Amino acid sequence: MNRKKNQFYESIFDIVRLIPYGRVTSYGAIAAYLGTKSGSRLVGWAMNISHNEEPAVPAHRVVNRNGLLTGKAHFKDENEMQKLLEEEGIVVANNQIQNFNDVFWDPASLDRVS
Repeated sequence: MNRKKNQFYESIFDIVRLIPYGRVTSYGAIAAYLGTKSGSRLVGWAMNISHNEEPAVPAHRVVNRNGLLTGKAHFKDENEMQKLLEEEGIVVANNQIQNFNDVFWDPASLDRVS
């Protein structure tokens, strides 16, 4: 992997590590926060390779813009992503997060002053 891509992946991993327990965000929200609105796929690729990163990257908290668990095939077990989300109190039915707007975390909130 080239150095520039590696640095971008590290930026993605850093953002994902900030997602609060019991919350989720989308590939697109991360891409937009990092200034690459069309970079959703790159965020997805980063999640696919994040499983052995240290410190850990909670990739299970990143879903598509509709709350679908599109990344579940990249976990050790096909049901692991859903299991991890449910352990955090997130309700999943038919591979989709229920009450998605209630559990959605926007990385852009990092820029807001309380």
